[in-house]
Parts: sequence; structure tokens; C-alpha cells
Amino acid sequence: MKKSSSDKSLTLVGHLEELRRRILIVAISFLATSIICYTFAEKIIRNMVSISDNIEFVFISPAELVLATFRIALLGGLVLSGPLLITQIWLFVSPGLNSKEQRYVAISILLGGVFFALGVVFSYFIVIPTMLIFFMGFQLDIIQPMISFSSYLSFILSIVFAFGIIFELPILMILLTRFGIVKVSFIKKNRKYIILIIFVVAAVITPPDVVSQLLLAMPMILLTEVGIFLSSMFSKKE
Repeated sequence: MKKSSSDKSLTLVGHLEELRRRILIVAISFLATSIICYTFAEKIIRNMVSISDNIEFVFISPAELVLATFRIALLGGLVLSGPLLITQIWLFVSPGLNSKEQRYVAISILLGGVFFALGVVFSYFIVIPTMLIFFMGFQLDIIQPMISFSSYLSFILSIVFAFGIIFELPILMILLTRFGIVKVSFIKKNRKYIILIIFVVAAVITPPDVVSQLLLAMPMILLTEVGIFLSSMFSKKE
């Protein structure tokens, strides 16, 4: 019995050591990619400013621009080291899964990354410029716009992150139907209520204007239809 207990203890220690090693790899990767992004921070800032026509930005505190630069570097490092982070998590948990579970999880991670990237690209190149044109159209000659770069950065990050998460909707629907939590027939039957919920969610997480809500709601409706189609395909295979 003592030998068995010792073996289990060594196994636990081995897992903890492996976890520590993988966390160290991810931390080093995050630090390295953040430093790389810091060297390109000025180019990133210039690109962010270029998508906003005729808007002059200011910084209203001495450290604002410096902190924004570090913020961009850290977020860029997180994005660039993200694939390695996911790989390390996968290598750590995959031995505890059977081959079928490994396949489904791997496909979900891959498709999730692709859809998130599509959401980011769509929001950055289409949604944000459209929203800026709409917002800047509301001006008065007695009020001059003075937009700080920090608030502009927060605006971009919130929109990009929101669309990245929203574009994960088809993957979520596939997983819910695949594991029997929700049936495809139930989703189809309640499609009109789902659309209503989508408009409510779009109204909550976007600025209070119709254009922003439509720019978020319409892709969500399209993604819902894509999720229904893909869920139906997986259900037929099963």
C-alpha cells in the first residue's frame, strides 16, 4: 500500500512539474512577443489612427500615450503568444482524453481561432470605420472634438473583442448540439426569439445608436444561420 501511495504522489508531482514547465514556456513566449510588439507599437498606432478620417487625437495626461503604447504591446504579445498558449494547454490535457474527444476538441479549437480572427478582421476594417463616420457626423460648430487616444484605443479594443467573441457563436452552437445540451430542432423552432435576443444583446454591448446595433446584430443573425447549418450537418453524421 505504501508503494502504491508513493507512486501516486510521484505522479502528482510529475503533473505539477509539467504544468510549471508549460506555464514557464508560455510566460517566456508572452514576454518575448510583447517586446517585439513594443518595437512596432508606433506603426500600430499610426495604422489605428489612419482608419479614422479627419480625426485629430490628443493625450490629456503626461503618461497617457506611454501607457497606451505598453497596453498595445501587452495585448499584441497576448495575441501572438495565444497559439502557443493553446498548444501548451492542449498538450497538457490531451493525454486525459480519448481519441474521439481529442478530435472534437482539436477541431473546436481550430475553428474557434479561425472565427475569432474573422470577427477581429471584420470589425477592424469594416465596422469601426463605419461607426467612426457615423459618430463624427454628429458635430456642432460651437463644440470642437478633442478625442484622447486612450479613449479611442479603448473603443477599438471593446469593438474588436466583442466581434471576436460574437463570431464564436457557430462553434458554441455546434458544441451545444453535439453534446446534446440543445437540439437543432429547438433552435430552428425558436429562431425568431433568438433574433430578438440578438438585437437586445447588440443594443446592450454597443454604443446607443442604430448603426452600431445593426452592424453587430446582422452578423450575429448570419452566424446563427451558419451555426444551425453546421449543427445540422454534425447531427446528421451522428
